Amino acid sequence: MKLIFPLLFLLIVTIPAVAQSAQQKAQVEIDVLAVMTLQTAAWNSGDVAGFMQGYWKSDKLVFASGDSITHGWQPTLDRYKKSYDSKVKMGELTFSDVNVNVLSKDIAVVLGTWSLKREKDNPKGKFTLIFQRMKEGWRIIHDHTSS
Repeated sequence: MKLIFPLLFLLIVTIPAVAQSAQQKAQVEIDVLAVMTLQTAAWNSGDVAGFMQGYWKSDKLVFASGDSITHGWQPTLDRYKKSYDSKVKMGELTFSDVNVNVLSKDIAVVLGTWSLKREKDNPKGKFTLIFQRMKEGWRIIHDHTSS
């Protein structure tokens, strides 16, 4: 009997905390996916600068793709603009097989597949994004994209 009350107390205290944690994780997933949805809409309207709003505006941003690593928001924007200098080259972006792994209330890792539908080809690849909650909202701080 002496053991039942402490166990019951522990159960009563733990269940709401677990439920709250699950709610927080679900909200992080919703918020991160909302950023990616806005990025997709910007990309598909030909707005590279709008797409970049999902990234951390910092010199510490890291973008790795192919055989190069780009540091900083502006150099990453410049790289995108150079590679995708027309709506035809941009095509229509979709993300699939997206998995959001919430590491904490301020950090999430997203793994998935990207694909472009273009007139002459349909490139695709994998990506890993590290999102961090900033004062301005969730932003990508590290992007590793393969083609």
